[in-house]
Amino acid sequence: MMASERDVFSVSGPTYLASVNWECPHQRRSVAASLVQSVYILERDRQENRQPPEALAPAWWEFFHFELIRKLVDDADLSIFGAVYEFKPAARTQDSYLANAPKIVVAFRGTLTKKDSIARDLNLDLQLIQNGLHQTSRSEIAMQAVRNVVSTVGSSNVWLAGHSLGSAMATLAGKNMAKTGVMLDTFLFNPPFVSAPIERIRDKKVKHGLRIAGSVITAGLSLALKGKNLPKSQDSFSVLSSWVPCLFVNPNDHICSEYIGYFEHRRNMEEIGAGSIERLATQNSLGDLFLSALGKESDPLHLLPSASLTVNLSPSPDFKQAHGIHQWWKPDLHLQTRQYLFS
Repeated sequence: MMASERDVFSVSGPTYLASVNWECPHQRRSVAASLVQSVYILERDRQENRQPPEALAPAWWEFFHFELIRKLVDDADLSIFGAVYEFKPAARTQDSYLANAPKIVVAFRGTLTKKDSIARDLNLDLQLIQNGLHQTSRSEIAMQAVRNVVSTVGSSNVWLAGHSLGSAMATLAGKNMAKTGVMLDTFLFNPPFVSAPIERIRDKKVKHGLRIAGSVITAGLSLALKGKNLPKSQDSFSVLSSWVPCLFVNPNDHICSEYIGYFEHRRNMEEIGAGSIERLATQNSLGDLFLSALGKESDPLHLLPSASLTVNLSPSPDFKQAHGIHQWWKPDLHLQTRQYLFS
């Protein structure tokens, strides 16, 4: 007998985490990924008109003792693109258990290929590529929701989480809050890196050579613009350096894999004595420098000064697996985590 859709969804998450250790990075990541997945299912429930008790989404947050306190709805197509969750532990839960637990999690889904959401999501993907996501109404709804949460409960126990396009939304929210001195714990799953996919080049010498050439050209152009139309990103980069979001990428996912080379190249340049060049180059992209030369302000969303980068080295048979949110709560992952701090 085939399992019902409810059964399939209810057992597809990390049900092995009956009790969460909030100090464990793996378990924190798994919970954050599950709450992002719950936003996807919220929107699927809406499109398929599933109402309680048939709705599939609640199991994803109730299992971890969260409560849905607000759905974030896009005013352009009425789709649910995010949600705000409040942690509601059992009454007798010890304080030591709760020390590193979030009080609030704001989660954002990525592109959903369903008829009532695909057009708007693809339009936002295009806005992201053109560095215009911050100008959309969806981003304003998201930013206001995060600001409201922080003003209500403070920042020390608020998490941001997102996947793909939703990861870009969480990045935008995290950056904006960091610029005001508020550093939020942030979980970015398969975050988009808008640039040429150099990381996919297999020849290491060619790849390294292209990165060095790119750094030299970018740094040179940035210096040429100094005092004229200095890119806005250079002003904010040092301010953002204390914010250390957690990035989760898969090397077989061309949407996010460039983050691996972005941070590793910075370390390689330091080792060969060219750190000053890379510190300047890492703050800018060539496309945005050209925009600055034309007098247009540009602050590339994907460029980050600091991060804790986790790479999933487990086999991924195809792009769907490599880009999927589901990979991040599996118990047997082969992960490599490195911290990169900008100074």
